[in-house]
Amino acid sequence: MSPRLSRARLAISLAVLIALIFSKYFYLAGLTSYYTFYLIGKFGMSVQGAQIHLFVFLGSVAAGTILGGPLGDRFGAKYVIWGSILGVCPFTIALPYADLFWTEVLTVLIGLILASAFSAIVVYAQELVPGQVGLIAGLFFGFAFGVAGVGAAVLGKLADATSIEHVYRLCSFLPLIGVLTALLPDLGRR
Repeated sequence: MSPRLSRARLAISLAVLIALIFSKYFYLAGLTSYYTFYLIGKFGMSVQGAQIHLFVFLGSVAAGTILGGPLGDRFGAKYVIWGSILGVCPFTIALPYADLFWTEVLTVLIGLILASAFSAIVVYAQELVPGQVGLIAGLFFGFAFGVAGVGAAVLGKLADATSIEHVYRLCSFLPLIGVLTALLPDLGRR
């Protein structure tokens, strides 16, 4: 446990980080699992064309994941968390209303920005609980994969009952959970 934080403050901080992981991976599960269907349904794209768009989006997610570490080192994990979870909101909220060109631009921005959060969240959590690197990494990686799997299933069921466009409009607000970052203590920079 961080020597500067009470048990209650530590528990709240870890709960906030878990909520942020939930918002990030639930949103990404919907985007990655149903993006091709969204493009086919909304824009009449071919399967091949939609898969190329998915490839570009997933490339931006990979790039964002790589960029998140150095950004966290330079600016601090909490600032990267702020910027990546809450900062992506204008793009996620605009996405369901965009034409095809802007859909591609927005999904690349969403992938780059949102993916940069994960390494910052894990590092921040490890700084909260020093000496428990494996426990924290396992907890956050396991939760991220688990919530993504559950998210894909829940969102698929919702899409069957409504539409993929409805799911995208609903999920567009998930990054607003990023306001909880305000509850995280400043741990200082190394």
